[in-house]
Amino acid sequence: MSSPAQRYQAAMARSARAHTRLGGFQETFAFELDEFQRQGCSALEAGRGVLVASPTGSGKTIVGEFAIYLALARGLKAFYTTPIKALSNQKYSDLAAKYGAENVGLLTGDTNINPDAAVIVMTTEVLRNMLYAGSEALDDLAYVVMDEVHYLADRFRGAVWEEVIIHLPSEVQLASLSATVSNAEEFGAWLDTVRGDTDVIVTEHRPIPLWQHVMVGRDIVDLFASDTPFSELPDGPVPGPGAADPFEVNPELTRLARSEAGSLRGSYAHRAGRGKQHRGNLRGSDLRGQQQPVVRKASRAQVITALDRQGLLPAITFIFSRAGCDAAVRQCAEAGLWLTTEDEQRQIARRVDAACQEIPADDLDVLGYWSWRDGLIRGLAAHHAGMLPTFKEVVEQLFVDGLVRAVFATETLALGVNMPARSVVLEKLDKFNGEAHVAITAGEYTQLTGRAGRRGIDVEGHAVVLWQPGTDPAAVAGLASRRTYPLNSSFQPTYNMSMNLLAQFGRSRAREILESSFAQFQADRSVVGLARQVRSREESLKGYAESMHCHLGDFVEYARMRRDLSDLENAAARRKSHLRRSSAEDSLDRLRPGDVVEVPGGRTPGVAVVVSADPSSHEPRPTILTLEKQIRRLSIHDLTGPITPVTGIRIPKAFNVKLAKDRRDLCAAVRHALVESSTRSQTQPQEFRGASGRAPEFVLSDAATGQERAISDVRRRLRTHPCHGCSDRESHVRWSERWWTLRRETDGLLRQIQGRTNTIAKTFDRVCEVLSGYGYLEAMPDGGLRASADGQRLRRIYGEKDLLVSLCLRDGAFYDLDAAELATLASTLVFQAKREDRGLRPRMPSVGLESAVDAVVRQWSVLEDVEEAHKLPLTGEPELGLVWPMYKWARGRPLQDVLDGTELAAGDFVRWAKQVIDLLDQVAKVPGLEPSFARLCIAAIGAVRRGVVAYSAVVE
Repeated sequence: MSSPAQRYQAAMARSARAHTRLGGFQETFAFELDEFQRQGCSALEAGRGVLVASPTGSGKTIVGEFAIYLALARGLKAFYTTPIKALSNQKYSDLAAKYGAENVGLLTGDTNINPDAAVIVMTTEVLRNMLYAGSEALDDLAYVVMDEVHYLADRFRGAVWEEVIIHLPSEVQLASLSATVSNAEEFGAWLDTVRGDTDVIVTEHRPIPLWQHVMVGRDIVDLFASDTPFSELPDGPVPGPGAADPFEVNPELTRLARSEAGSLRGSYAHRAGRGKQHRGNLRGSDLRGQQQPVVRKASRAQVITALDRQGLLPAITFIFSRAGCDAAVRQCAEAGLWLTTEDEQRQIARRVDAACQEIPADDLDVLGYWSWRDGLIRGLAAHHAGMLPTFKEVVEQLFVDGLVRAVFATETLALGVNMPARSVVLEKLDKFNGEAHVAITAGEYTQLTGRAGRRGIDVEGHAVVLWQPGTDPAAVAGLASRRTYPLNSSFQPTYNMSMNLLAQFGRSRAREILESSFAQFQADRSVVGLARQVRSREESLKGYAESMHCHLGDFVEYARMRRDLSDLENAAARRKSHLRRSSAEDSLDRLRPGDVVEVPGGRTPGVAVVVSADPSSHEPRPTILTLEKQIRRLSIHDLTGPITPVTGIRIPKAFNVKLAKDRRDLCAAVRHALVESSTRSQTQPQEFRGASGRAPEFVLSDAATGQERAISDVRRRLRTHPCHGCSDRESHVRWSERWWTLRRETDGLLRQIQGRTNTIAKTFDRVCEVLSGYGYLEAMPDGGLRASADGQRLRRIYGEKDLLVSLCLRDGAFYDLDAAELATLASTLVFQAKREDRGLRPRMPSVGLESAVDAVVRQWSVLEDVEEAHKLPLTGEPELGLVWPMYKWARGRPLQDVLDGTELAAGDFVRWAKQVIDLLDQVAKVPGLEPSFARLCIAAIGAVRRGVVAYSAVVE
């Protein structure tokens, strides 16, 4: 209990806040702000930037909303940026409802609503483009909220976040909202460097306690033995011997894992249920005392029923497959599952029909509208990127309103869309990343399960992992208990970024700006640690040098000569070994059937005859028959040098190596041939009382002979060196060996430092070389670089294939096409097929398009060679998988015809179509192009933006 003085101090603080803008903002909520929220808001009101890192669902967006509140109160602007369009749409709706639609706008590349509003919600790329274009919308901008700022670690898009942070005007206050990361202080230190005073506020406290469970069969079992919610367990070192481990795995799960292949008796002591211990059997009372069979995984309908029975709905079940999400809804419906009342069913039907009334009726069947609607009415829904955006938004709204109670989603839902649930279910702990099935990381596990627990609604959240054959409870516990997720920069200079920096600041200042990136900041910090190691080693080297000091002469010189001798001897030995191996391989390759040889070593040394050669093998291994009648393969490991035949025999055509008689007869023929050969040469093999026919002596090459001379010379100089006669020579030698070893390690650290120093600027220099080679940069009299006319056009083209698009524009690949063909060609520059969907090049719909695609592919091929030569990331190959669907759509064909014969989902097609529109819009605005071409781009946009592509559920 607090003291009277503490209560008085708290009351005075509340009174002081009441007369501030934060106090006015607090009054707009029906609940008290948390301490971390007050700290973040106070920093913004005091004129400082802020980084807030907290768990999903903790309420960090309150700090972002306060930035908007301040902007409106001061009559200035605020931008709210998000990583994905779905989150932008959702945030726009929330802010428009709170501050009025007239005060809030939305910009997402393909959506433009109220762009002159005081508050604009946008994707981060839109703000980056504004900064490079010097947009007038930046006038009077006071605050920028960067939601999900930890997205800057994304290897494809993360650089955009750093570009925005670096280029925002210094007077703009930045509110960065992040998931909990282990190096938030490091990120905050960088923000402090590039943005000025920035408060770092980190909390790992979840306002809603989180329980971790495993669903075994149809029963939900606690993962941890502790009766404390997982989210309230201490985060620190493992307790010492004798102390209770807060992360101890439920022993019943451990026993089940050990005996899963056999049987298991007993019951589960730690049942789910808010930490209370409920006893019960895995299968129910009818299994008490019986042999426990292998646990059968519950069906999806049974999982939802079990959650419903324990009051754990609404729930999000993460399935790392779009088809799996759709199948889950279908399976639950076929099982007769209903999670809604009749009144709720009528509400859902009305809202669904109203939201989708503008979708063309002809497209409803191909969109799967009726089965989707039926699932919603039952309280069931899927949520994934393959769905129509309208469908996803309806699902999100119904789920938030409590009308849909079971959603089956892919991990994209965890990127920030506000859909908290009471429970989260993970079907599996691995996913397909496009190349292989990989285990999810602790960070991904936390991001997914963080959706469990709705603030203001639930008293606790629940994370449930489904038991699979081979499940390791300890591994699950490891995922759940790890709380170290470092934020690492993925920043690299792109062609567009480099052109904009050069055009605005010049090369020297551009390099300085790039060196201020978080990527270079992290590299420099690692260099500090390496430099510390180098200094420590240099001190040790001085001590070693003193210990090997010799009064007779320069022992460092003597030690270097010894090292040179050792290096020469090792090199000579390696060369001799290589030459011996090479000559041995050549001799094996020359052996033919009937050759009689003497094998000097290996498993069966002695005389043998070659029965079959192996000339085509990379490492020849002929088959031989020994005089002990054994069949084996002869390899270079059996030889000490080249091998040559002692004599030869003729192998009968009918010889069968599998017949003992044939082997015996052939061995007799070998012995007879050896006797004859011995008589002629007066020599015999060892078993015939004489010296065998040996391979010729191994002869060194001229280079090897030169090495031997060099070795002799160093040995002579060593013997004549004054230190050679020192009585403490061996002691000095030991210290010199330590000195050389440490010197080699230190030089390696120095190379690492050199490699990490100015890495971003060095990449920028290589990008500039490529741009100069293509004529995008021109040399100025003072030695600087400036953008050419082509370079100025590149400044307005954004995307992963920015330079390729610009090169194709310059070379006329986009010309001589009609609107539909232009849209189709644009699709080859934005579409990205799944690895398994890539196949043979399709036939092009028209001759003009065939020529245009050929030109694009040729240009890409040359560019890839140039990038490879400059050690730059390679531009992706143009993808032709969307050619026919886009061509049909731009020609006005119905959606059913467009998708027939493809693996494309309707939502995917809409998403790619909007990216085609975005690229065409960029190209239309490129300066210096023919007005007729800009009009053609606008016509192509009109051909694509129709039907389901044109429709958006965002209300203007």
